[in-house]
Amino acid sequence: MKLTNVVLSLALVLVAQSSFGAEYIVKYKNKQALNKMAAMQTESTGLQMKSLHEAGSFVTVAIKNKKHEARTLASIQADPNVEYVVENVTIRAFEAPVDGENLREQYALAKVNAVKAWERAGNRGNRSVLLAVIDTGVDYRHKNLAPNMVAGYDFRDNDSDPMDQTSAQNPGHGTHCAGIVGATGVVEGGIVGLSPEVSMMPLRFLGADGSGSLEGGIKSIDYAIEHGVHVISASWGASVSPANARPLVEAIERAEKAGIIFVTAAANDGKNNDRTDVYPANAPVSNVITVAASNSSDTKPSWSNYGKAKVHVSAPGDAIMSTVPGDKYSNMSGTSMATPLVAGLVAFLKAQDPALTGPEVKALMQTTGTKVQIETACNCRVDAFAAVDTLLSKKAWLVPTATTLAVDATQQVVMKNAVGAVQFESSNPAIVTVDATGLVKAVANGTATIKATDSTGAVAQSLDFNVGTSSGGSNPGEPGNPPGGGGDCPFGDEAMCQIICQIMPQAPWCQ
Repeated sequence: MKLTNVVLSLALVLVAQSSFGAEYIVKYKNKQALNKMAAMQTESTGLQMKSLHEAGSFVTVAIKNKKHEARTLASIQADPNVEYVVENVTIRAFEAPVDGENLREQYALAKVNAVKAWERAGNRGNRSVLLAVIDTGVDYRHKNLAPNMVAGYDFRDNDSDPMDQTSAQNPGHGTHCAGIVGATGVVEGGIVGLSPEVSMMPLRFLGADGSGSLEGGIKSIDYAIEHGVHVISASWGASVSPANARPLVEAIERAEKAGIIFVTAAANDGKNNDRTDVYPANAPVSNVITVAASNSSDTKPSWSNYGKAKVHVSAPGDAIMSTVPGDKYSNMSGTSMATPLVAGLVAFLKAQDPALTGPEVKALMQTTGTKVQIETACNCRVDAFAAVDTLLSKKAWLVPTATTLAVDATQQVVMKNAVGAVQFESSNPAIVTVDATGLVKAVANGTATIKATDSTGAVAQSLDFNVGTSSGGSNPGEPGNPPGGGGDCPFGDEAMCQIICQIMPQAPWCQ
């Protein structure tokens, strides 16, 4: 990675080093914390300040002196001007092994009725919709992608060239994702994306080995916010604690405030996300749409993650044909492939109605999805035609239409496209109640549904409202609340946290 010296407004110089030890993200409350860390940059502490990210109010530091690492971390954490410290963990692209027997046909667009959707809309999207592919970069010169590409950035090498660099570990992951979103379909022998008319911005933070830093992912999100992106496609993540994921969740919250819809992959461990910490997939923010994979038989590949509370929809992700660098095409599998298909569908729907919000488009895809035996909030696989037909016909749907709540939690429900006054009704008031305004309250463990009727008699029926019944068997808490700063060790090393607790017992994870 190329590093340049950065001069701060405080006349503080961040020194680039040829090699670093453990890296951490330090979220500061004010810049006095930076002055203190600058003073700590001595050979004995081994502390080096690498880069400042003002949008996220954090500085990335490295600690070369392993012997004094715990004490240095404790000193930083003890500063009242510091909000929290987490490890700058490694994030990886979510690509699954490919079964050679399945590399035969491109079925995904037929499954989701893409052609019927384009015919119903009278278009195949709109280049006024800007979608960021945050990944390993994109071969923006690929003949099937170039007409839809706009300038992006490379946060791996810190330059303006986000070209996808291939290797044995990366066959062109980001380019493949971009093709699923928006390949033009005008190249003979090529493929077409779900939204062939779209503008795509390549943002690279994953390297040729398919990995990148937490810091790079956050900077990519903030770049997308700064440049007016409408949709983000994020086919990557890491199994880290909610505490360690906190700065990433905060970046997604900034995207939410900017009106950006964040589509991300459930992961490829074959695990239940209701029981497993995976981020950004499990980020409890309303603009997030987390995607499981389906196959040509509308069943779940063994490797796809799932979850009633934490995964929202499924989409084709097994043996998907798409673009790879060098004007070529290849099959890949993973929730990485399901994610850009859903992101492309979001972009296509935004082309029809630019005012659609994240919660609205998520509920629309869930309401209109084809029922499948894949455990998600809707137990459904997306259907592009059904979604756009409901949107353009101005049919009613509930927002949200599927959710999991803790006992005593509340959730506001709105009937989209309602005319006049709306009456709400719970199928089981012993599980959830709903008042005249659509405010749902979770009463006891179980499952119920909500029905809404407007003044014309139009009816919208929700999917499952689960109370304390996530498939993980634990109380999932109220969606939308960011993870707290306490409880979990934020450094990915329990031994390190135990050492720090001896030095600084008031640390939140020591309580």
